[in-house]
Amino acid sequence: MPINIAILGWGSLLWDKRPEFDEHHGDWELDGPVLKIEFSRISQTRDGALTLVVDPENGAACRVAHSRSKRKDPEDAICDLQSREGTTRANIGFHFLDGSRSQYKDQATLASIKEWAISKSIDLVVWTDLSSNFEKQLHSQFSVESALAHLQSLDAKAKARAAEYVWQAPDFVATPLRTAVQAVPWFK
Repeated sequence: MPINIAILGWGSLLWDKRPEFDEHHGDWELDGPVLKIEFSRISQTRDGALTLVVDPENGAACRVAHSRSKRKDPEDAICDLQSREGTTRANIGFHFLDGSRSQYKDQATLASIKEWAISKSIDLVVWTDLSSNFEKQLHSQFSVESALAHLQSLDAKAKARAAEYVWQAPDFVATPLRTAVQAVPWFK
């Protein structure tokens, strides 16, 4: 019997097209689980832009997207996402609904994913499980004000990349920082 594998997405997976990843999954559907996400990770590969991550402390509850993997082997689906994200296996969350294997960083996040997966008859859910690194990088607690200050400190090229990431995020990403960024003239 084929395994139903869902990949969760909320940021650049949906808009930054990468054929080597995209050919292995179907269209994005906007009825995924509700997860707490925020632009609270400073990205080295995006010149210091703030990127979306699951953030149990500072995140806003948003219904994220999902896509069905075309892979038959669960390991291939996990490796696809790991490769697309350019990260380690430790930063890829997954949960087999039969309880055989699971890797995750936050229990409440997993609970939401499990409940959703059961309702959709999904056997395996895979998601990017990078953590916020804001406090570690800037030695300052994450807040909308401190995040705006960080964005304002970026050079012009980095600001452009940061703006692209925030503006390209799907409409369902309704977080306090996104609202603030879209309301203030920070891009000077």
